[in-house]
Amino acid sequence: MAYVNEKLQEFERYIRNKKIAIIGLGVSNLPLLDYFCDKGAQVTVFDKKSIDEIDKSILDKIKSRCINFTFGEYSLVNLVGFDMIFRSPSCRPDIPELNAERIRGAIVTSEIEMVIELCPGRVIGITGSDGKTTTTSLIYEIVKEKGYQCFLGGNIGIPLFTRIHEMTPESIVVLELSSFQLMDMKVSPEIAVITNVSPNHLDIHKSYEEYIECKKNIFKNQDENGKVVLNYDNDITREFSSEVNGKVRFFSRKTRLDNGVIYDNNIIKSCEDGVRMHIMTIDEAVSLRGMHNYENICAAVAATEDLVEPFIQSRAITKFKGVEHRLEFVRTIKGVKWYNDSIGTSPTRTIAGLNSFDEKIVLIAGGYDKHLDYTCIAEPIIKNVSKLILIGATADKIEQAVKTELDEQKKELPIYRCSTLEECVNKAYEIATPEEIVLFSPASASFDMYKNFMERGQKFKDLVDQLE
Repeated sequence: MAYVNEKLQEFERYIRNKKIAIIGLGVSNLPLLDYFCDKGAQVTVFDKKSIDEIDKSILDKIKSRCINFTFGEYSLVNLVGFDMIFRSPSCRPDIPELNAERIRGAIVTSEIEMVIELCPGRVIGITGSDGKTTTTSLIYEIVKEKGYQCFLGGNIGIPLFTRIHEMTPESIVVLELSSFQLMDMKVSPEIAVITNVSPNHLDIHKSYEEYIECKKNIFKNQDENGKVVLNYDNDITREFSSEVNGKVRFFSRKTRLDNGVIYDNNIIKSCEDGVRMHIMTIDEAVSLRGMHNYENICAAVAATEDLVEPFIQSRAITKFKGVEHRLEFVRTIKGVKWYNDSIGTSPTRTIAGLNSFDEKIVLIAGGYDKHLDYTCIAEPIIKNVSKLILIGATADKIEQAVKTELDEQKKELPIYRCSTLEECVNKAYEIATPEEIVLFSPASASFDMYKNFMERGQKFKDLVDQLE
């Protein structure tokens, strides 16, 4: 007998003839347009872009479905009288217009929150300041290797809301979750993973404390049957354990835990009451470079250990070739290896990248300013970098931090400034010497020049491919 998702059926009955608002025409919200129209809802879309900035194909869809719309910087003044509102991750949940609608009785939610709410199977959610994309991808590959029906979504993969009808109680959904998605989350995944927490996105969050509280929402709504995987080596995530309702599973590469998953002398081990079981050896068969990736492997093993046997975990990890734009090898030119680390959108991510290589590095860094402190990146740059190329809004911050550290250490480092990524690539090509590597790891977001880190990384790869 075919499985029937009664919660989904009840939801679809509820939305018929209801007034539904969709805020933001980003990737996650676009599939909602057809879905709600097909289910008989009255749909209105809002976006802060002007109508001239909206993609023509999206406008054509809106007009063909007779969807109401209001665009522009002040579009939300018309957000009045809705039954249900789907916000995009970029729309803060505490803006006055949303608060007013809540008071009037509207349900304010998001595409990803409804996926967690309506999914009949297990949901594994992953967040963190660094490493969440790699960890999410590893977890997905591990459960897929076991043979589960798997769905990958959140910040990566595809929007999953319109695929809920395919899910069964045996399905596993793996979600990468940002602090913006978690900000007002009222449900939590059954299995939650927090890779680490360090300052990030302080251009959007009101404070570092708010950012930390958002991360906690990935487990705050679990019951006693939930499981939370936490980084023991990170002071903040280690302290989260006192607030968990269910089971805590730590991972570490610095401490030989009696209970948890550890990286110990090139081996991943699962520990239970002091008994350590060998999961796999980190050797040349594993494509991931760097200690930070060994932490990611530990987190993925801890998250999936109740679902997948160790030999299958090991097999999946060995097959895994890494995430695009994360320490991604592009090509070798005249003895110089070029790596794309466009996903390095914060100082801590770039530091992890710098520490992944034994060779001297020609570093290309800089981009959109998320109001982060760059003091921490100076010492790793001086230790690992032979030449530094800077671009974008954070170039001044990075250069000042590096120069201050250079003065303290009484050292010198060539620093170059460029105005475009093409200039950066050409300068790196000019100054890099054989046996060095060129690493594009901005330590900054992309929004000053590109839509996202993927577009930025692809541009870098295209420019490198054009070099002779």
